Amino acid sequence: MLNVRNITYKVGNTTILNDVSIQCHPGKLSLIIGPNGAGKSTLINVICNRLHPNEGSVSFEEKNLTDYSIVQLARIRAVLSQNIELAFPMKVAEVVMMGRYPHFTGAPERKDKKACDEAMDFFNVLSLATREYMTLSGGEKQRVHFARVAAQIWYPVADSCRYLILDEPLTFLDVYHQFHFMHGLKELLKQKDMVIVGVVHDLNLAAKFADQIILLHETKVLAAGNKQQVLTKENIGTAYQLVPEIFHEGDSLHLVF
Repeated sequence: MLNVRNITYKVGNTTILNDVSIQCHPGKLSLIIGPNGAGKSTLINVICNRLHPNEGSVSFEEKNLTDYSIVQLARIRAVLSQNIELAFPMKVAEVVMMGRYPHFTGAPERKDKKACDEAMDFFNVLSLATREYMTLSGGEKQRVHFARVAAQIWYPVADSCRYLILDEPLTFLDVYHQFHFMHGLKELLKQKDMVIVGVVHDLNLAAKFADQIILLHETKVLAAGNKQQVLTKENIGTAYQLVPEIFHEGDSLHLVF
């Protein structure tokens, strides 16, 4: 389980996150939403240990994030950031193999190559394996990095969950690949030791796929829970200054602005 307790993060006298607490459970997809400037990417960076909070703590399996070494963390937790550019030419298969670097020294083993092939196949980029990464479209590059982070935590880890942290993963993707990726996350979560948390902007995609939605507003958690609890007219109106029409069809929920 991922446990974020009372996180406050400041830059100078400006508070970016104010007493934020969330829990993300294995087998569940937790999606963070909120308007620009609400603190979504900052929260992701705190969870990833890229930023260190002024107050509060983050723990994986009740072990504080700061108690892990860099290598220990890299073996159980993979992060997809917003920046997917590389400054040097590499084959797609080489980019995906970067995800396996924490698991070997020297040359990759057979299981590392197998993880990369299976991850590339899972995200439909196996046919691009020999292509130069720099020649790909933005959407293709994004999918390659999906395979890279998946390969990093492809195999179960003894006595630990695996953690996949995603900062706006749907950037550059067309509608088909957005849905394909979200369905892929739900498939990965069938492995009950997987914790996935990410930031998205599309509220209807959050409504369709998330098991838990965390709505940030003005540095705080405005609401957290399932879609019916979070995606209300009151909450959306407060956070986004727009009041949607909300339609319910069985268990489905759709917002129209």
